[in-house]
Amino acid sequence: LVAVMHSSFAAALTIPASPRVPARRCAAVHASDAFTAALLFDCDGVLVETEELHRLAYNMAFNEFGLTVAGEPVVWSKDYYSHLANTVGGGKPKMRYHFTGLGAPEGAKTHSDTAKQWPAVSKRDGGVPTDEAAGMLLVDELQDFKTECYKELVTTAPARPGVLELMDAAIATPGLAVGICSASTRAGFEKVVDSVVGQARLAKLDTVIAGDDVQNKKPSPEIYDVAAARLGLPNAACVVVEDSIVGLRAAKAAGMKCVITYTVETEKEDFYGEGADAKLLDMRCGVGVSDLFSESIAVLPELLANKRDPAPIRR
Repeated sequence: LVAVMHSSFAAALTIPASPRVPARRCAAVHASDAFTAALLFDCDGVLVETEELHRLAYNMAFNEFGLTVAGEPVVWSKDYYSHLANTVGGGKPKMRYHFTGLGAPEGAKTHSDTAKQWPAVSKRDGGVPTDEAAGMLLVDELQDFKTECYKELVTTAPARPGVLELMDAAIATPGLAVGICSASTRAGFEKVVDSVVGQARLAKLDTVIAGDDVQNKKPSPEIYDVAAARLGLPNAACVVVEDSIVGLRAAKAAGMKCVITYTVETEKEDFYGEGADAKLLDMRCGVGVSDLFSESIAVLPELLANKRDPAPIRR
């Protein structure tokens, strides 16, 4: 799929690094007016179901480098990748966690497939990393190759039901800022937003932040703190749409309300127990701005009151 790796990658599109008032809202939002609230979307798993594509791309990279642990090929199963996606944010931190056992939040679930040792590299230069510095250099190379594989795979992925309709409705709402905050690296993230969100819609967003635009990956709240600051809003005026425990923890640590659109692989996760304000499989039921914000564009005290999955009764 990918014959040649390059040391650097050209940007697929230009993403605004700071908030602005797009032309679509000039009549309704003037320089003297501030946004009153924001709707912030994660990308992978929210805008498009990409987790399986990420898993396949990682396994393609592992195969390309000939990785083995204890003589067995390194392959991430669906079950194990679901564990990774709900434990560690970002691709490089996932690999570091897998090979060292380090980087998971305190109290996180464990999984028997976690290798906790650096792999042997039977292809390319070969050998086994002798320390974490050498291991992270390998992780950097793996991530570069994985990103190129992913960029080829993601071009065929459709948007999740109802999410672009909600984004369009939010864009059309005066006083409501709209943004994307993704843990993915910019190289892979750009391919998704270009093919799924589209250039025209992307140009109407008020802030777009990729994982390598911040120092700390989710579940750190940094990406959401930065988004609120760029938009000139208090964190409590923002609603986040996420799909994983890691993203939920980031949103809640930032003091924001969070809606979870889970997948078949993550539906058994205890999202309500982790503080989700609402969860549902997807937005095909017709989720609108009025399900999240009041007429005055303030965050509702109760999100998706008639459309969310019921919370379990806890005793």
